[in-house]
Amino acid sequence: MSSSPLKAVSTRLLEVAYEVSGPEGGRPAILLHGWPDDIRTWDRSLPALHAQGWKTIVPYLRGFGATRFLSASTQRSGQLAALGQDVVDLADALGLDRFAVAGHDWGARAAYIAASLAPHRISHCVALSVGYATNDPRQPLSLRQARNYWYHWYMAVDRGEAALRTERRAFTRFLWQTWSPNWSFSQADFERTAASFENPDWADVVLHSYRHRWGFVAGDPMYDALEKKLTPAPPITVDTLVIHGAADSCNDPATSEGREPFFQGRYQRVVLPGLGHFPQRESSEVGPIIAEFLATGQSV
Repeated sequence: MSSSPLKAVSTRLLEVAYEVSGPEGGRPAILLHGWPDDIRTWDRSLPALHAQGWKTIVPYLRGFGATRFLSASTQRSGQLAALGQDVVDLADALGLDRFAVAGHDWGARAAYIAASLAPHRISHCVALSVGYATNDPRQPLSLRQARNYWYHWYMAVDRGEAALRTERRAFTRFLWQTWSPNWSFSQADFERTAASFENPDWADVVLHSYRHRWGFVAGDPMYDALEKKLTPAPPITVDTLVIHGAADSCNDPATSEGREPFFQGRYQRVVLPGLGHFPQRESSEVGPIIAEFLATGQSV
């Protein structure tokens, strides 16, 4: 699928690069990519959303692609609270009073946070490959999931940092291969996305994100108040859909089970057989599932 012309808008901290496509007067939906990924992750899902009247806004997250920090003095934080606040800031900059949000991986965590921060503005929340309330390092972690998170621990040490900085393509390509064992992606598709990892802030944002999650480094003080609101995870009142691949070997499907008590609105969870960590890249069925969910419930 050909990409749309890249646009940019300034928020409080970032110049956010994004693509917008779909009906000009369509209902707005912000689609958030994860790690290690970029905006191309949504290409197979866009036609179904556009056909249902959604105008899609697909930004590069902080540290990815053409998105840049406005100031050299801003901490290159990758903490999840920052990612969630970025979504609300982007909506403010674009003048969106009400919108749907969908996210994968990092983007899913950001979508959950945005839904808890601005439930009056978000009509639907869609999260792929991530269960809610799984960010607290004090929670029990199965041995299976601890094994899956080897790259978290690796990036916490100097050797892992060096690999991320100097071998980022080999590092991330290995994750694509192992997280979705039934998916055969092309080298061209990988390289097209891996170009986004050459952003000058990418490694700093990534390292801070994973080290902060486990308490190895401090967060940016500007998010201290927000972090307190997010711990423990607050209930989400927005209608929410979770999509998880049954063969996901990054976040085991068990990590999104039993989350119903956290949701006070409509909640649906779909597990797709044979798909791994990147269901929206692996299968064309994901877009219609999202579109069907967005077609019901709260209006935009």
